[in-house]
Amino acid sequence: MNPSTAQAHVIVDELARGGVRDVVLCPGSRNAPLAFALQTADQAGRIRLHMRIDERSAGFLAVGLAAASGCPVPVVMTSGTAVANLGPAVLEANYARLPLIVLSANRPYEMLGTGANQTVEQFGLFGSQVRAAISLGLAETESGGGYAAQNSVWRSAVCRVLAAARGTRSGNAGPVHFDIPLREPLVPDLAAGESLPAGRPGERPWTATQYATLDVPLDIDLTPDTVVISGHGAGQRPELAALPTVAEPTAPMHGPALHPLALPLLKPTQAIITGRPTLHRQVSRVLADPEVTVYALTTGPRWPDVSGNVVGTGTRAVIHGAPRPEWLARCAALNEKAVSVVRAELAAHPKPTGLHVAAVVMDALHEGDQLLLGASNPVRDAALVSQPRPGIRVLSNRGVAGIDGTVSAAVGAALTHAGRTVALMGDLTFLHDASGLLIGPGEPRPEDLTIVVANDDGGGIFELLEQGDPQYAGVFERVFGTPHGMDLAALCAAYRVPHRQVDPAELAAELTGHAHGIRVLEVATERSSLRELHATVRAGVSN
Repeated sequence: MNPSTAQAHVIVDELARGGVRDVVLCPGSRNAPLAFALQTADQAGRIRLHMRIDERSAGFLAVGLAAASGCPVPVVMTSGTAVANLGPAVLEANYARLPLIVLSANRPYEMLGTGANQTVEQFGLFGSQVRAAISLGLAETESGGGYAAQNSVWRSAVCRVLAAARGTRSGNAGPVHFDIPLREPLVPDLAAGESLPAGRPGERPWTATQYATLDVPLDIDLTPDTVVISGHGAGQRPELAALPTVAEPTAPMHGPALHPLALPLLKPTQAIITGRPTLHRQVSRVLADPEVTVYALTTGPRWPDVSGNVVGTGTRAVIHGAPRPEWLARCAALNEKAVSVVRAELAAHPKPTGLHVAAVVMDALHEGDQLLLGASNPVRDAALVSQPRPGIRVLSNRGVAGIDGTVSAAVGAALTHAGRTVALMGDLTFLHDASGLLIGPGEPRPEDLTIVVANDDGGGIFELLEQGDPQYAGVFERVFGTPHGMDLAALCAAYRVPHRQVDPAELAAELTGHAHGIRVLEVATERSSLRELHATVRAGVSN
């Protein structure tokens, strides 16, 4: 067994021993030893291999797999620009704390700076965005033809990579760059006897690591008028079950629901953050108010504090006192009013918008479903028309809130979910990652993934921002609205993915069933009245 082949097989064997179940592989030359080893492991049923030709799509497929499963997911690619294409996925995994592993093949390091083809300084490429950057030395043939000494080094390194990705010692899961220089020959000698250097008995990992426990109690008096802000990545907080909660769609609802549009009508004197709030300007204003005492409860070492107003942090609350019944009653009444106003205004609006599509999707979900929301308007729309419900898992790429890779992430999430997965996204988000629909023959495919596209022919979110003000109408449509005129049916046909254009009523009917594979349901919406609709809703809640 030549050195590169031996090293690759040991690495893949140790990844499987360490709990890796899904690996995404992109074709290339320098990573050929890893490709052979992964195919062998896939055929043996030790890992499930996913082939993708676009590293950008591959990275977000892994993000979706990791987000839905909680397990580390390696993406394996060749050297050069292939590695750089993982940049957006690494950023998302960093801030979303997902165990993504960039497993890059490299040229031998002595070739750096020599002008050798497809050779770049790729080790350290991701800088501070990864939890660790780990490189292996070149595999060499040992005297006697064995690899005993190197075997222990290789396997130990894999265990370090997995521990860093999971955050077992830090409480801070995230991406890791695992760079492996490989020397030719890059293919196995099929005529030679292939004996794999042994791992620990009983399929145990080479080095066992235990999860660190981060326990920081924080005393909080619940007597002041308090709201909870449940943000992306929050853990469940049973100690906060009595408190009105503004919860983002991807976050748990700790206590009685509080609609975000009701928040400006309240005057809380205390706020408790869980997770990382990413959506609502109403929330940001409360957290920035110097008259509001703000606490942050997080599951890891970081805590959110955009305004610098947090007075204390911890991992769990030690509560005393109780909220005033009058406060709870007022929050409940305003929440009910906000919910009613939103639905009434949607019913009265003459044309379907993204809000209408989100309402249909959210109403159609039932226990056991998984939802993935586009990180632009759809996640905000979902927050306005619905509130988190038990039994429905909601995902979104809110680490850095980009529209990158949303189709691929939806495919990855669906591949790890036994039930139905619905993805809701806008047309620009869908087009940005249309290549995520490209799944080769014989590759693992989702069994029940419905992608709902609210198509308003452009960037609807900008209608709601400052640049959407009518005074900028002369420049808005081209540089912010960005109409594309794309035929989504033709696009889906090219990828051999079933597509149907439906109205909101037909969408509701379609979502009573299953996808039987992947399907795209497109709803034509309009965005020119979005600004007015949102203003009308806010006014109705305030009156």
